[in-house]
Amino acid sequence: MAFLRKLNHILLVLLLLTFCLILYSTIYKVSTVKEKKVTKEQEADQFEDIEEDVIPVVISAPSGRMAATMAAINSINAHTAANVLFYIVGMKNTLTHIRKWIEGTYLADIQFKIIEFNPEVLKGKIRPDTPNPELLQPLNFVRFYLPLLTLNHEKVIYLDDDIIVLGDIQELYDTEIAMGHVAAFSEDCDLPSTQELIKKVGIQNTYMGFLDYRKKAIQKLGISPSTCSFNPGVFVANMTEWRHQHITKQLEKWMKKNVEENLYSSTVGGGVATPPMLIVFHEKYSHISPYWNIRYLGWSPDDKTSQNILQKAKLLHWNGRYKPWQMRSAHSNIWEEWYIPDPTGKFQLHRV
Repeated sequence: MAFLRKLNHILLVLLLLTFCLILYSTIYKVSTVKEKKVTKEQEADQFEDIEEDVIPVVISAPSGRMAATMAAINSINAHTAANVLFYIVGMKNTLTHIRKWIEGTYLADIQFKIIEFNPEVLKGKIRPDTPNPELLQPLNFVRFYLPLLTLNHEKVIYLDDDIIVLGDIQELYDTEIAMGHVAAFSEDCDLPSTQELIKKVGIQNTYMGFLDYRKKAIQKLGISPSTCSFNPGVFVANMTEWRHQHITKQLEKWMKKNVEENLYSSTVGGGVATPPMLIVFHEKYSHISPYWNIRYLGWSPDDKTSQNILQKAKLLHWNGRYKPWQMRSAHSNIWEEWYIPDPTGKFQLHRV
């Protein structure tokens, strides 16, 4: 009997221990689940903060034009109180130099991410026989791959490096993009004051200047050759709509077709990146204020924009041959105000 009582005591103790273990496990599990739920909610809040509070700006930094990139970033940062996040895109061999130029100057306080661009994505998509070989450099096509470079953003600003911003970038970011439209651009016919320069210098401002209308593939598009073109060096894009409409795949499709059929106009008024964008974004874009892309400053060193336009300008764009960091150009004094010397000494400002 004594043995049975002892055995019963042992079993009772074991039963109590088992119950305690089950109870502890249940409480701990509930606590852990609640903790994870809170964490996920916090992550969701952080995601929303990225969406709502940050203005993502994508700009490339080619090795020979890095001074332009830094000047552009400097001008943006100086004219806004907004929370700007710069996505600075470069080739593998320039990433360290980009970082040193930023961290070795007063740009060290900006928010930025340096992203390597893989030129392999362009294999078989670019014809090598362009009149201007500089336009074939891989970073010229960064704008085609925005969804791959900027995650978790509903809206993104893309800027060429040959610009200076004189307005608050928040205003450009707030540009309304109509439902079903993918982006907002400035049309080449939207600023009457530049029309005299267009005629004088021979700048192309219609689809005829970019696409070869003798080719059937272009004719089948049904786009009038007199349709006003737009400038793809400054734009705001809706990333959700971009993905939904598979814009990157469409752009790559027309790049490949050009390799096979040579579809671009021989004048190539705006380079090799513009023609496929004119095709893919036709009737799919809204408008930014023309004062957010006062361009053609690089087409002639002597033809200057009127003082009246300069006073209203929010962004100056030196598209064309005459770049202010390379040679004598129109309004180079404005660009120099925002130039930041290279702390490594690799780049020196010399004009031909």
